[in-house]
Amino acid sequence: MTIGIVMLVHTAFDRAEEVLRHWVAGGCPVVVHVDRSVDRKRYDGFVSRLSDLENVRFSQRHRCEWGTWGLVAATQSAAELMLEQFLDVEHVYLTSGSCLPLRPIHELRSYLAARPRTDFIESATTADVPWTVGGLDHERFTLRFPFSWRKHRYLFDKYVAFQRRIGFKRRIPSGIVPHMGSQWWCLTRQTLSAILQDPERETYDKYFRKVWIPDESYFQTLARLYSPNIESRSLTLSKFDFQGKPHIFYDDHLQLLRRSDCFVARKIWPRANLLYKTFLDQSETAMKGAEPNPGKIDRIFARAVERRLHGRQGLYMQSRFPTEYFDSRFTSAPYSVFEGFTELFEDFEPWLAKATGARVHGHLYAPERVQFESRQSTFSGALSDSAKLRDYNPQMFLRNLVWNTRGERQCFQFGPGDRQDISWDIAKDPNAQISVISGAWAIPLFQSNRNFADLRTEAAELQRTEDEHLGALRSIYAKARIRIWTLAEFIETPMEALQSVVDEIADKNVRRLAEAPRMVDLKGFGQFLQNLKNQGMHPYLMGDFPVDPAPTHKSTKPSKPYLVR
Repeated sequence: MTIGIVMLVHTAFDRAEEVLRHWVAGGCPVVVHVDRSVDRKRYDGFVSRLSDLENVRFSQRHRCEWGTWGLVAATQSAAELMLEQFLDVEHVYLTSGSCLPLRPIHELRSYLAARPRTDFIESATTADVPWTVGGLDHERFTLRFPFSWRKHRYLFDKYVAFQRRIGFKRRIPSGIVPHMGSQWWCLTRQTLSAILQDPERETYDKYFRKVWIPDESYFQTLARLYSPNIESRSLTLSKFDFQGKPHIFYDDHLQLLRRSDCFVARKIWPRANLLYKTFLDQSETAMKGAEPNPGKIDRIFARAVERRLHGRQGLYMQSRFPTEYFDSRFTSAPYSVFEGFTELFEDFEPWLAKATGARVHGHLYAPERVQFESRQSTFSGALSDSAKLRDYNPQMFLRNLVWNTRGERQCFQFGPGDRQDISWDIAKDPNAQISVISGAWAIPLFQSNRNFADLRTEAAELQRTEDEHLGALRSIYAKARIRIWTLAEFIETPMEALQSVVDEIADKNVRRLAEAPRMVDLKGFGQFLQNLKNQGMHPYLMGDFPVDPAPTHKSTKPSKPYLVR
């Protein structure tokens, strides 16, 4: 059983020479195509260094550019020379200069000998191909592409748009159904010769010259006309990222490549010395007939794509800035937001810290300054209490706070008097636990000794702001764990409401609360709200608050929070 190797080379000639000698040492004749873009001096030097090998030939050179006909023409020329010069070749294996054999060549020979009439070429119709990137699948066969996508992108896009606008469609040659797949195939001599000697080849070549990326469709389509037995898969391991660019394998991918059981892999980094040393070693351990199975490592590549697209939740990464539409989580760890609690309870922050063991801050988004725990001027990660620095990027301020304190639950206060830049961000963050006592902002106004006209104006503004914030929390886009009580509902059963909040933050096995923080005196608060109504401002976020409220005390009546998530 003889396997012919067609090798397309355009760079890293020292590595291509190593691999080529490995193929020849394994008994495989090699036909090399060198990109016409390579200067003559370098080409002649490469040919000269390989002149000692009898089973090596160099084919007619073509200018090869990604997505153009040159790659197909190069493959045709090399394949024709292979069939003409080496009559004992039964399978032809297409590789590149950046491909690397992963298994002993005698294993590949034995594998193909057991399947003498089988063609290994990925070939699927456009409707069944999930990997096309860029919006052109069936259109690559019905439009014309005379311009290079890389060198003349403007003309490429404009000409595609023009053809779409006028409704232009090319006629596909009779008798063929366009198929697509990996460029790297292994065909039998019978199938390959039938393709190259087809009486209609001139028609097919003329059509595919203006197809986009024809190297992924020419042989994949025509093999369907002649092959009696197609295995629609490649024996070469090649992986692509979400942009359609090939993954490059480095030295630290050694065990990953071994695990795939594939015969050849591309694309190998030219300086991956360990990979070349290991796999080109003739004594490399055989895999005892293992079936090539790139699917064994698909999970790892899927994780790589996931990391590349979405990054680490709430964290920076070297290759990507956090992006709103990519990130599933705004921050990197759970945290809690309390709205209205410091207004209703005295010394709420130290009480909550003692009850839960969490780090409890004040109003981090207060207009004047950041209220860190104990009102320190700096916090973990050199975060400053400067409101100006915080407001330069309010979202990253919170991201950094949570990131710098991983492993420690962060809690902070929030309200309508604070900067509202993060209102939607925390609402959409699954890491956030938000507890709201709506209307509690009115308590400090009630306790103040200010002109009532000014209080009415401020109350209307605060209510409008909180109403907008509650709209974000109640929207269909909110993903945070949200509990909303009106002030009237909360003071009916404050212990049960506090217990539910503490249970979510602290250990589930925490004991029932034995004490609660001291509630402020609300005597006369109902009349204050009535006075606001009398002045034409309707305070509706507090709930139904009587003018003469009953004294606040513990109740056995169950609390009824508005549970959003």
